[in-house]
Amino acid sequence: MAFTFKQFHIDDMNCGMAVGTDSVVLGAWAQLTTAKTVLDIGAGSGLLSLMAAQRSQAHITAVELDASAAHACQHNFGNSPWVNRLTLVNSSIQDFCQKIEYKGEFEHIICNPPYFEQGTQAIQSQRAMARHTDSLSFTALLDAIHVCLAAQGNASLILPMQSMARFNDCLAHSQLCLIEITELISVVGKSANRVLCVLAHKTQPQMTPKSSDIIIRELSGQYTQTMVQLIQDFYLKY
Repeated sequence: MAFTFKQFHIDDMNCGMAVGTDSVVLGAWAQLTTAKTVLDIGAGSGLLSLMAAQRSQAHITAVELDASAAHACQHNFGNSPWVNRLTLVNSSIQDFCQKIEYKGEFEHIICNPPYFEQGTQAIQSQRAMARHTDSLSFTALLDAIHVCLAAQGNASLILPMQSMARFNDCLAHSQLCLIEITELISVVGKSANRVLCVLAHKTQPQMTPKSSDIIIRELSGQYTQTMVQLIQDFYLKY
């Protein structure tokens, strides 16, 4: 399916995960505007990389394991205004971060990671890979972030609320810490179902993460003003 944003176009037909609200919110929310180097882990269609390119002057490196998704990603990059600042690597993030030139290289890392650890997998193998942690466990993801993240850098992720207990357990055994969490609430009055996270290296005594929330829709179904402010630079109707 194709999606046209204000400054770029996305074709995600050959990608495991279609363009969705989770990635759009993450791409608009991540604190990457001053970063000079950005890493997009599991880039898929390239949406997060393109949003990062629109919001910053950074050089963005997108890593995507699946060959079909990588092909679509490269196509989307080539049709964007920022092709000279976008680099695609068709590789697992585990192999990518073994290369010495990428160690501590990135001032910001962004990722909408696989998060299901059990249960029925999607019949389509690409979608299963994108949604389940078989190809990228939380531990492997955190290890890769630790290796690639600059000393004073941050990483931004989005996860389902039900995955946070397992993620926090893995995080406690990593060399990273949680410095900010923003709970995403789909509709006014409901409980949060997604969490935006900011990670950093454990270089100082751990403090309680800064916390906030974002409500996506009013009871009427309309986006809240907070949501409109987040996505107005991207969605055509705002």
